[in-house]
Amino acid sequence: MNIPSDLKYAESHEWLAEDPDAARVGITDHAQSELSDVVYVELPEVGRRVSAKESVAVVESVKAASDIYSPAPGEIVEVNDKVEQDPSLINTDPYGEGWLFKLKMEEGTDLAGLFDGSGYESLID
Repeated sequence: MNIPSDLKYAESHEWLAEDPDAARVGITDHAQSELSDVVYVELPEVGRRVSAKESVAVVESVKAASDIYSPAPGEIVEVNDKVEQDPSLINTDPYGEGWLFKLKMEEGTDLAGLFDGSGYESLID
């Protein structure tokens, strides 16, 4: 299982790549493998303000539909149109081309409630 150590992870299996401009968010390698073949993605609207743990997107696979939650509060500033066109990117490259949206986090956002790589690995074991 691929768990990059430089990312933060939510208990609901989203990852967050911190960036001063806008954090990238996607679902973990573990989550995509549990879902199996992703066939549809519904992304949030750019400009939407979200709370931490708020449902913001949907990923559907041949097995199930799964809500995607924002790992932090902020504003959606960009979505990955590529995954709408080719949802399989979530399966083939969940931490690269398969990201879902970018989040401009609220100033002073505390990410202490998220796991580091080893904490997330313990969660899924």
